[in-house]
Amino acid sequence: QVQLVESGGGSVQAGGSLRLSCAASGRTCSSYAMGWFRQAPGKEREFVAHIRRSDRYTYYADSVKGRFTISRDNAKNAVYLQMNSLKPEDTAVYYCATSWRFSSTQGDYDCWGQGTQVTVSS
Repeated sequence: QVQLVESGGGSVQAGGSLRLSCAASGRTCSSYAMGWFRQAPGKEREFVAHIRRSDRYTYYADSVKGRFTISRDNAKNAVYLQMNSLKPEDTAVYYCATSWRFSSTQGDYDCWGQGTQVTVSS
């Protein structure tokens, strides 16, 4: 059984930082790319960032570009999200996921973590 386990969420004031981690264990899911998505209360889940395994090429949603940094450790099958200059609108449950292609479309991701809560207060 595959598990993607996120950690590092929490509560922080606006302008603060958090670092999310996600590690995969068990049967390996697609590993071509790993990504982060988030879902705020009352909203649909949205793409945040993703990174390609082969060359660590990255892509970000406009809303987080310049503030968030995604990285990965292929040896550990892990992905990270460094979040700086956090804003109240970044409050959401953050999910990591794996994909067989470099895509920001949720349907292209085959394994998902359980999510970790990030709360940013003003």
